[in-house]
Amino acid sequence: MQQPDSVPYVAHEEFRSGLPAGRFRVVVDPQRARRYLLRRMRVDGLTLLLVGVGAALALWGLRWSGALLVMLGIVARRLVGHQAPRLLLHLAAQDARVYDEVTSEGVMEVRRQT
Repeated sequence: MQQPDSVPYVAHEEFRSGLPAGRFRVVVDPQRARRYLLRRMRVDGLTLLLVGVGAALALWGLRWSGALLVMLGIVARRLVGHQAPRLLLHLAAQDARVYDEVTSEGVMEVRRQT
């Protein structure tokens, strides 16, 4: 028997076909989505790499190139964090494994429209 506060499971294929038609109400937790995407896309590693190389270039004498790489690393991380709900919805619609992961972890909730 299903509990009254639980959300019934929607299969990925049904979700994928019904989303453009507006058959579902999708709720994405922005904080969890941000953490999930930063981890899944390995953005922290990319940011660390860009900032590290940028700092090394700046110390080596190429100040503008180094500053550009540092800023690029910071902007990339913030951009992914800011667009996390939209990116997560796109990834979930494309990949069934991502969809199952985010719905089971509570990052995204899918409900049928009544």
